[in-house]
Amino acid sequence: MTDMDHVARIQAEWRRERPDVDVTPQGVIGRLHRLAAHLTGELVTVYRGHGLEEGEFDVLATLRRTGEPFERAPGELARHTMVTTGAMTKRLDRLERAGLVTRRRSRADGRARVVALTPAGRDLIDAAFTAHMRNEHRLLAALPADQAVLLEEILTRWLTEFEP
Repeated sequence: MTDMDHVARIQAEWRRERPDVDVTPQGVIGRLHRLAAHLTGELVTVYRGHGLEEGEFDVLATLRRTGEPFERAPGELARHTMVTTGAMTKRLDRLERAGLVTRRRSRADGRARVVALTPAGRDLIDAAFTAHMRNEHRLLAALPADQAVLLEEILTRWLTEFEP
């Protein structure tokens, strides 16, 4: 049993205790769940190295990838980063205090607000994103390139079942 990973040990225990139940899905789902936790920790370490929390990185990255003038409405940011508008407000408050974003009235609709990257925010996210991608390459280097491509195809196909 020493060659088994954590998930395999759990499956073996369930097979012993409940041989009437097929625990095969735990092999995939359990490992994905554990990998997600490990990967999140690895990613967050890079963000924190740039003085950012995960959610702050997400907001800055979302603004940066929109292109000039690097701005979006707060509601759009919330949808793109999959958080509530209340959570987005807290993130934006922190980022604005840090001088990384500004909030202003929309020129098109004076009732609406727009969030924009500041030059300091753009510099920070450019550096953080470069480090983030270097980190992701490092993490994927554990897999041969052809397996990484295959894994991406499989995960993409599966994800469309949840996010059509």
